[in-house]
Amino acid sequence: MKRTKTIGLTATVVFWAGWVLLSGTSGATMQIQKKAKEDGFPATTCQYCHVDKLPKKDANGAPPAHNERGKWLVDQKAKRGAKEVDPAWLKDYSGK
Repeated sequence: MKRTKTIGLTATVVFWAGWVLLSGTSGATMQIQKKAKEDGFPATTCQYCHVDKLPKKDANGAPPAHNERGKWLVDQKAKRGAKEVDPAWLKDYSGK
């Protein structure tokens, strides 16, 4: 009985650790918003780049929805081969 509990607990811990490590992180961070503000952009809420007021990954792990500005930043990230979005790129954004 004790061995079964140990195996079950071990499996649960391994599953949880794998899920945490492999689930990834959201592309948006408070640091990005803070840097955008420091660079003079009016990024007062998450909706500056996202559709939702408080963006989260959905139940399937898909990233939060971006508005046009956010989509542009994600495209720039891919084009530049960057690890994360740099709000300084917004100086080149020609949208609204």
